[in-house]
Amino acid sequence: MSVGTGSVALSLGLCLCAGQLIATPAASASTVPVVKAAAVAKVTPKITNSATRTITKGKSVKVTAKVINPRTGKVVTKGSVRLQALRNGKWTTWTAKSVTANGTVALTAKPGITTWFRTQYTGWGTFGYGTSAGIKITVNKPKVAAGAKILNEAVKHKGALYKYGASGPSRFDCSGFTKYVYKKAVGKSLPHKANSQQKYGKSVSKSNKKVGDLIVFRSGSYGYHAGIYAGGGYIYDSPHSGARVGKHKIWSNNYVVRRLAA
Repeated sequence: MSVGTGSVALSLGLCLCAGQLIATPAASASTVPVVKAAAVAKVTPKITNSATRTITKGKSVKVTAKVINPRTGKVVTKGSVRLQALRNGKWTTWTAKSVTANGTVALTAKPGITTWFRTQYTGWGTFGYGTSAGIKITVNKPKVAAGAKILNEAVKHKGALYKYGASGPSRFDCSGFTKYVYKKAVGKSLPHKANSQQKYGKSVSKSNKKVGDLIVFRSGSYGYHAGIYAGGGYIYDSPHSGARVGKHKIWSNNYVVRRLAA
């Protein structure tokens, strides 16, 4: 074999022995591959919720979540839980708190509209994420007391000019004003005369009068003027010719109180 052949063999990493070409071991053959340990699957906890399902607008709702290990049935005492609300098709976190020693978390929110809530455990140690089922919280409008409804309607007509015999909606005399307001606010019908109006509703003592009660001023026992109690010793009324509906101080102690709505 020529020198040139030996040179070629050496350049190819081969050994020329006894007339045979023997391949030399590759340098990487002695490298031992590293085998990674299989990842341990985390336990997905079970999350249960309890909450008041119906609240009044302006009130808070408390959602109590409980985190349980499904393998043992025991509570999980570490980690934290998020309270999430459904907004425009996405779950948004409102607040979060750590799990207590008894495995529960009390989370509070004040929703302005009816919505869905859920709780989500964020994981700890051998426990992974866990999410509860959604719960619907219905938010109702607050109930307005009858007295407040009556007064609210009376205030709407502040500044309306007095006109004898008029009963609204833009001009009023005194009994025309009370007649209109009670009908509009609470559906109560009154005659168009102060003396007649004092015979309607439940008699209430002066010391127990409330906002929205009918006040009828009297001369002797004759009712000559009517207004609506506004609290603090004031009434809303349509006083006299040339005046306008407004809030005025009670000027006489000779009056009766009638309650037309609870």
